[in-house]
Amino acid sequence: QVQLVESGGGLVQSGGSLRLSCVASGIDFSQYIMAWYRQIPGKPRELVASITNDSITRYGDSVRGRFTISRDNAKNTIDLQMNRLKSEDTAVYSCRAFGVDHYWGQGTQVTVSS
Repeated sequence: QVQLVESGGGLVQSGGSLRLSCVASGIDFSQYIMAWYRQIPGKPRELVASITNDSITRYGDSVRGRFTISRDNAKNTIDLQMNRLKSEDTAVYSCRAFGVDHYWGQGTQVTVSS
């Protein structure tokens, strides 16, 4: 059974930082591109950041320079370090694994108060 479990969400003040983690099980983790997406109510889900199995990264325009994605293939985890958070970063953040198949985590809420 494939599981992606996110953690680290919560409430933070504008300008603050949070670190999200996603642990994957049931997949050959090193063979998957991993990514963080977010969904703001009333808006389409958007890509926040992605990382290939050899750690090539890509970022959405709105987070580039503030967020950093990383992965640890030995621990089957990806992290998202979020700095200089803004109120518009408030969303549900979900982990995604894509390769032969696609899988999603359940999501974690990030709320940034202004």
